[in-house]
Amino acid sequence: MNPELIEQVTKLVMEKMQGQQHTAVNTESPVKFWDHTSGNENKTAYSRKQDESPAKHQGELIKFNPYSETPQEGEAKPSSEKRPNREEESVSQELQELKDKTPARIGVGRAGVRPKTDTWLKFRFDHAAAVDAVYGDVNDSLISRLELFKVNTQVEDKEVYIRRPDYGRKLSEEAKRTILDRCKQAPTVQIVVSDGLSSSAIEENVEDVFLSLKQSLTSLDLDMGTPFYIEKGRVAVMDDVGELLKPKVVVLLIGERPGLVSAESLSAYLCYKPRKGIIEADRMVISNIHKGGIPPVEAGAYLGTVIQKILNYEASGVSLVKKEE
Repeated sequence: MNPELIEQVTKLVMEKMQGQQHTAVNTESPVKFWDHTSGNENKTAYSRKQDESPAKHQGELIKFNPYSETPQEGEAKPSSEKRPNREEESVSQELQELKDKTPARIGVGRAGVRPKTDTWLKFRFDHAAAVDAVYGDVNDSLISRLELFKVNTQVEDKEVYIRRPDYGRKLSEEAKRTILDRCKQAPTVQIVVSDGLSSSAIEENVEDVFLSLKQSLTSLDLDMGTPFYIEKGRVAVMDDVGELLKPKVVVLLIGERPGLVSAESLSAYLCYKPRKGIIEADRMVISNIHKGGIPPVEAGAYLGTVIQKILNYEASGVSLVKKEE
């Protein structure tokens, strides 16, 4: 074989191999990653740097340099600090204004997929307070201090009371006899107190409301009947009271259904000459009476003014609004 031909072929093969290695070293293949945590202008190009050829270190581990960010042409380098967005600032301001105006749980945040610990514990506390308000009983010492006697509706068990509201709207036969024996007939104003769905509302607020209302009625020179306490009563129980005593106005101070902000809200329902079959539109209510709403003492004084208006127009509820117009 011709030695010169062999040498020439070998030289061509070596040159070709060196050319392929040089191409592999200088070739870059940019890989684009999408950052889902910010806006649309966050596509960034990354490329792998290869400073050493695998061919130079045969038998050794190949070393790669870490990824380095290479911004595209005309694209500014991303800042290490995230600048606040005007829209985000506006939303944050509006949210803070809403939080300042309401005790509701808004904008409390989360820890992963669950509420924050402080928020969750506060929720559990408020829920427990609501349950206690519904299932609790009013202290007998409070009833005695206000000089009220106690009667019952047609329901005695708390579970039945919750499931059957209609039983709480009617007085028991024994209660009717007791009321007829101990109460003044045909008074101008008859005050009734009931625990309703919140015994806590009665214990926290009713004394201030009751005493303030009595003082207001005295200053207005309005005749008041014998007040008493109805256990496990509903709003419409005032109709039975109206049938028995024939008062011009019945005022029912009753504990309202507790929420997760306040379990101590008291309401005062008023009605002109309540009787069986009266429609709900003829009742009126002053609600949200507690330390975080209408102060109890102010509520009692205001009730006297409302009662005077009811007597002047001889109407309550929607009928009173129409007559005022």
